[in-house]
Amino acid sequence: MTSFAPALRSHRRTALALVLCGGLAVALTACGTEEDPDKGTNGIGRLPASEIDAKARAAAAAATAVRLSGTLVSKGGTYRLDMKLNTEGGVGSVTSKEQSFALLRVEDDLFLKAGADFWSHGRSEEHEESVDVAAADKLGGKYVKVPEGDPSYGQLRGFTDKKVLLDGLLALHGTVNKGSRGTVAGHRTVQILGGKGEGGAFDVSLEDEPYPLRVARGGGGGTIALADWGRAFPLEAPDEDDTVDYGGQLPKSSG
Repeated sequence: MTSFAPALRSHRRTALALVLCGGLAVALTACGTEEDPDKGTNGIGRLPASEIDAKARAAAAAATAVRLSGTLVSKGGTYRLDMKLNTEGGVGSVTSKEQSFALLRVEDDLFLKAGADFWSHGRSEEHEESVDVAAADKLGGKYVKVPEGDPSYGQLRGFTDKKVLLDGLLALHGTVNKGSRGTVAGHRTVQILGGKGEGGAFDVSLEDEPYPLRVARGGGGGTIALADWGRAFPLEAPDEDDTVDYGGQLPKSSG
């Protein structure tokens, strides 16, 4: 008599293996093989941290435009930024604890626009008295050209300078390490750290160009989102009827 027992046992083992393999298919691309985390990405996640850092900086520098929004903490205070920047200048708003104003720069021409309260509470460089109410009303809601020789010109221009802002934001301190993967604004990312994060961190896109999408500055220096890379926006000097000459140095409080 011919025995079919070995064949039956072999068939059962095969069937069991297929069932187990099928049950794991949701988590694994194939039975016993983990899914490749870099599948469908730009591939930079496979690179060492130093190379990811370099590629992200290069992509940021080469981009024609970017939008920055978030909080920046510096020795001068805490600022909420919402700026669109390109190689010729920038436009947007800056808000601090006491002030809020708009900035517009086209090449070297820098303009500031704020409400009357901004001007009436400012104090001039040479005098202690507040700017008078009539002058504040005239300046409120208008663009005021900031003279290049004004003490506040350099600081205010810095908020509109793509290279200056990105060089500062993307500067990591300490040994550069690769952090965890995640998502920022729906884009898959890999994080690059300065040290263990105390020297700053930024999330780099794993999709398309390796742009930095979010920056956390070291030492509680604020968090900035970076978006709209390469997206053009209009940048023109304000009309003459929307511009007022301040006639002297801007109030100290504007810097």
